[in-house]
Amino acid sequence: MSQPSRVLHPGLQQKITTADAAAALIRHGDHVGMSGFTGAGYPKVVPGALARHIEAAHAAGQPFRVGVWTGASTAPELDGALAQAQGIEMRLPYQSDATCRQRINAGEMEYLDIHLSHVAQLVWFGFLGKLDVAVVEVSGILEDGRLIPASSVGNNKTWLEQADRVILEVNSWHPAELEGMHDIYYGTERPPHRLPIPMTAAGDRIGEPYLHVDLDKVVAVVETHLPDRNSAFAPPDAVSERIAEHILDFLSHEVKRGRLPANLLPLQSGVGNTANAVLAGLDRGGWRDLSAYTEVLQDGMLAMLKSGTLAQASATALSLSPEGMQEFLAHLPFYRERIVLRPQEISNHPELIRRLGIIAMNGMIEADLYGNVNSTHVMGTRIMNGIGGSGDFARNAYLSIFMTASTAKSGRISCIVPMASHVDHTEHDVQVIVTEQGLADLRGLSPRARARVVVDRCAHPDFRPALQDYIERAEAAGRRGQGGLHTPHLLAEALSWHERYERTGSMRA
Repeated sequence: MSQPSRVLHPGLQQKITTADAAAALIRHGDHVGMSGFTGAGYPKVVPGALARHIEAAHAAGQPFRVGVWTGASTAPELDGALAQAQGIEMRLPYQSDATCRQRINAGEMEYLDIHLSHVAQLVWFGFLGKLDVAVVEVSGILEDGRLIPASSVGNNKTWLEQADRVILEVNSWHPAELEGMHDIYYGTERPPHRLPIPMTAAGDRIGEPYLHVDLDKVVAVVETHLPDRNSAFAPPDAVSERIAEHILDFLSHEVKRGRLPANLLPLQSGVGNTANAVLAGLDRGGWRDLSAYTEVLQDGMLAMLKSGTLAQASATALSLSPEGMQEFLAHLPFYRERIVLRPQEISNHPELIRRLGIIAMNGMIEADLYGNVNSTHVMGTRIMNGIGGSGDFARNAYLSIFMTASTAKSGRISCIVPMASHVDHTEHDVQVIVTEQGLADLRGLSPRARARVVVDRCAHPDFRPALQDYIERAEAAGRRGQGGLHTPHLLAEALSWHERYERTGSMRA
């Protein structure tokens, strides 16, 4: 049964066309800003049609590659299809697609990994070049041309403002009741004309529910009825549950010490089963009237809203499992009153993160003895996904927490190492490190004190003696004048742990 058209503007009704016709309006060398953030609100059919055009051009011996700019990760129908067609020249600011990752690490695709709060302003400043085309999914177009956003906002406001040509995908799969959930703030200006952003609580509304576009720039409208990529999350395992216990104990301790209020401070949480385990623990722990100011709203936050543990949540996108999306759709009027979806330049804004006093909880690949964190690269050279918004929150949060299992690769590799093979978050931005072994509170500690706490509390017992031995020998070398004693290192040995894994498949000596 066909869906009634949600393109209500008479002029834009005349621009309704096919995905192939719309994709034909994108040219080789274009910078294309596409909607989408963690599998929500990405265009469903134009990227695939564009991939087919690219493949046809390549088959004819003609070059065809584009720059792809998004909010964050998208889906196989976008990143995967274009990467498979070898059609992406430059990708930014974040990706999680396996084919993209392979192309990037093989040197076949350029990748610019950027703090998510920086993207919009870099485009406005002109630092990334001209944005030629915007391909943006919306859930409807009103009679006056205002756009009803979909399940993510991301950088769509900037794409619509900056692009020369705009292609709209109007997806009727999104429920009509989404209208009113969004808060699009149009008050940002370029320096020196910037004013404070008028927000003092996570749930404050400071904008309007709709996106705007210059209707003369709209070159095509494509109607769809297709779901988001709603990936299932693995249930929390024993390691995730243990990490969650350490964090919950720590938060309770901070409340007792008077360093946090009884309803905590607004929560930011990365995506994944460990994050959901923390949220589930908060939901079970008798906490009430909490708030969230984060990038993505995941299953654990839905449960907290439903139980009353969480009073309100602000994000830029949904990131729900199929079961979570079913729950969201079944009770959408309830959630619409408690959830605000914003542009990512607001959801990740350093000024707001600092003012609201966020408790930031993010995952990592590894941490070193002194608290430097690698969240993006395996063995220093191979990108996994990207820094995403973790840097926006870590540097500006009231509490900056990073968490991981203490080992990887079935225990063959330690996630606590002498020196991080790549640093995304320096020791100056990392306050707490957590593994299933324990929690290291690094606030107020000098580098040498941090090193001992990280090893004692967070390292796996199989690797703890070797790390303690490294510390002792590095300090002894410093006392002999072979290096300093502020941050002792044996530079020739520090990265040998990673080299050992590359040679033998294990960090064990």
